[in-house]
Amino acid sequence: MKKLFFALSFLWLCKAQAQDFQKEEIKNTIQTFFEGFHHRDTVLLRQVCADKMILQSIEENANGNQLTEEPQAFFYRSIASMPQTLKYREQILSYTIQVDGSMGHAWTPYEFYLNGALSHKGVNAFTLFKEKDRWKIVYIIDTRRK
Repeated sequence: MKKLFFALSFLWLCKAQAQDFQKEEIKNTIQTFFEGFHHRDTVLLRQVCADKMILQSIEENANGNQLTEEPQAFFYRSIASMPQTLKYREQILSYTIQVDGSMGHAWTPYEFYLNGALSHKGVNAFTLFKEKDRWKIVYIIDTRRK
């Protein structure tokens, strides 16, 4: 009985470590996304984004809530064409990551700064797919509040 307990404990520990490793990979993928975003590097962004990634935003204001969708090609063009004089930074406040096989989800509250001033804040929700040995972002939706 004691051997069975140790064997089951060992298997549970291995599974927990594998899950932690998957979560760390997802976090690294999102951090790479923001590295590309902040450096206006669409080549780096494309490495972590799926070919048919969906981008949506929910803007919350006094006039009500509005859902918008941004085509992926437009997203890349807008990142690459931002003037160097514009300083922007999205600061991720925390990560809550869940994994089930080849699907991952990350919930990341954030604050967005333009030229050093807080512009808006909200939450990003990333859905990822493990393609071969790499996590790819397939869907991003965020909330935006002033």
